[in-house]
Amino acid sequence: MPERCYAEIVVDLPLSRVDQVYHYGVPKHLQAELCPGARVLVPFGRRELSGYVVGFRSHAAVDPVKDIVKILDSRPAFTPELYALARWMAGRYLCTTAQALQCIVAPSRSSRGPRFEEGIWAVPAPLTDEASLTPKQRRAWLTAGERPGLTRTQLAAQAGVTPGVVSRLLDKGVLTTSRRVVVRDPYPEVAAGAELPRLTAEQMVALENIERGLQSERREMFLLHGITGSGKTEIYMRAAASTLARGREALVLVPEITLASQLIHQFKARFGSLVAILHSRLGAGERYDEWYRIFRGEAPLVVGARSAVFAPLQNIGLIVLDEEHEPSYKQEESPRYSTGEVARARAAFFGAVVIQGSATPALRTYAGALTGNRYRLLKLTRRVDGRALPSVRVVDLREELQAGNRHVFSRYLAGKISERLREGQQVILFLNRRGYATIVLCRACGEALCCYHCAISLTYHNDGFLRCHYCGYRRPLPDACPECGSTQLNRFGTGTQRIEEETRRLFPQARVFRLDGDTVTRKRSHDRVLAEFREGRADILIGTQMIAKGLDLPGVTLVGVVNADTTLLLPDYQAAERTFQLITQVAGRAGRGPVPGEVVVQTYRPEHYSIQAAVNQDYAQFFIREMSLRRELGYPPFTTLARVLLRGKREPQLQRAARDLRDLLAVVGDEQVQVMGPAAPPVSKIKDYFRRQLILKSPKRKVLRNVLREALDRFEGIKSRDRVVVSVDMDPRHFT
Repeated sequence: MPERCYAEIVVDLPLSRVDQVYHYGVPKHLQAELCPGARVLVPFGRRELSGYVVGFRSHAAVDPVKDIVKILDSRPAFTPELYALARWMAGRYLCTTAQALQCIVAPSRSSRGPRFEEGIWAVPAPLTDEASLTPKQRRAWLTAGERPGLTRTQLAAQAGVTPGVVSRLLDKGVLTTSRRVVVRDPYPEVAAGAELPRLTAEQMVALENIERGLQSERREMFLLHGITGSGKTEIYMRAAASTLARGREALVLVPEITLASQLIHQFKARFGSLVAILHSRLGAGERYDEWYRIFRGEAPLVVGARSAVFAPLQNIGLIVLDEEHEPSYKQEESPRYSTGEVARARAAFFGAVVIQGSATPALRTYAGALTGNRYRLLKLTRRVDGRALPSVRVVDLREELQAGNRHVFSRYLAGKISERLREGQQVILFLNRRGYATIVLCRACGEALCCYHCAISLTYHNDGFLRCHYCGYRRPLPDACPECGSTQLNRFGTGTQRIEEETRRLFPQARVFRLDGDTVTRKRSHDRVLAEFREGRADILIGTQMIAKGLDLPGVTLVGVVNADTTLLLPDYQAAERTFQLITQVAGRAGRGPVPGEVVVQTYRPEHYSIQAAVNQDYAQFFIREMSLRRELGYPPFTTLARVLLRGKREPQLQRAARDLRDLLAVVGDEQVQVMGPAAPPVSKIKDYFRRQLILKSPKRKVLRNVLREALDRFEGIKSRDRVVVSVDMDPRHFT
């Protein structure tokens, strides 16, 4: 660096009025250590804030210039491409660059630094007098040469000697110690896989098209629309192998950690140490080690969940989004980014191929593939090995009620479970609602027991506690109603805990596992449950959407959808699409082995078109009907929606702020932008914060974004804005 130089720094402050690059002087004693991506402490107004170095310059744009106080972490926290991505995200999702960088930056060294271990190495033979060594000493010396880096205890155990023998060799100088970094491998136990399976004719056609895209070295996007069990994962792995053979890197994404574990085992079995893992359930040290392995180029293949889209790969040739339709790919905290959009932005930068795979693609994606303007459509219409899709039977729960059956299982489903258990086969029971009962109601006064911190009813769990699934608040089930004192407290609704209780009562001989948010609180607990079920240690697996997609469980021959209406009746224009996707996906878990599968769907709305299409496993039928309704009602993908959520501790102030923002939107508005609200969302308070929302709709995405940006910029200067948190969600997936 020259005698006097200046750093360009983004200050870590999430306010749009300070969202710019600031210039700071670099003290001479810091120049050798400072690099782009380093985290520093800088004076900002009357306080000191952290920030990130994004560049250098020889002259400052202003004078005088303050100096950097100190370096907080000299290791680069992001690559130049990831910084450019953060700037793109700030414009796309109406957040600040600092907020976008929080999604991207490397784990902090202070809390997630490297782990060191003392290892032992053998001094080479020319420098060692072997004749002076006893047989035990020689054995230890040879073992250290064959397996360098072992600890004193490990070496003694491997050589079959006492630790004292190793100590004497260290004293002689025959062995030497050295400090080394220990890489924490989150999945060390994965064994090598078997030989590659033969591809079907459809798989070969799909792979040939992807290979041509890889050869072009420009961004090409494919929609791999394959029915459940059609071999999409094998195509991902073959495409990844081809990418690595070209000297480029691959990124494979799944929507949930439950799916990540299965895919991780498959990829590590084939690619070994070339694979790095990134997801939120890793330990802090594991995440630190994996991030820097990727950054150093030691792991050119990354597998992970949503946050892995920001992996610091520097020569991406392939990005895969498995189960691309899943709403879990949308970040529900600011910045509310879409993983698919971010992946496509990175692919454009690197000239990479994008594969979005699903048996039930999002309507927007499939529409883009049909026109051929956005995606190229690749189809897999048959399961591998010629296996048939499962047969599907719909049970009308209204008829069950009329027949006097008030249990959670219909007579047909209960009979089928008994039949499969007698034959030694496995069963999956699916209900997308955890807990035991969804509401506790006083039959005397009609009051529901609600959370003190959220405007939502408490869910009863079978440990005797009522829990809020939004903030985590819990309390014991009272003996009497807090409002009127009546003891007539009744529990209504059904969750996975009640399904488990009923299953154990009806089938006492069955071994039952449950997989939901209450049973996978410990690290890797979902891995253990699925592994044991796959090995046949249980007969019935009960779960929420964690078990609904992507899992390959060959022993499962029956899937029961306990209530298909849980998503269908939500106040959301996407309810029919989510219902179709969930039923189709969970049905696909049946019959993936040698025995044909069957699916039983229980519903109060058997005539609904989404359920009918799922029963017939007819995506085209659903697509045509749903797209017609969306066009008629002006919903996406024919328009763009944005949701502005305002949160505050004081409800009157929040209401004023929401009205002020609405008025600003009217002032700067455009005739093509429709503003709805402000209104309370379905859950009007969460974690003691009251909530209001405005929904904006427009056929022109760019017009909507510009109107919203200008209104929000003006809103920052409004007095009612104080102590009100504002977040923007472009293309929202949830409205609760």
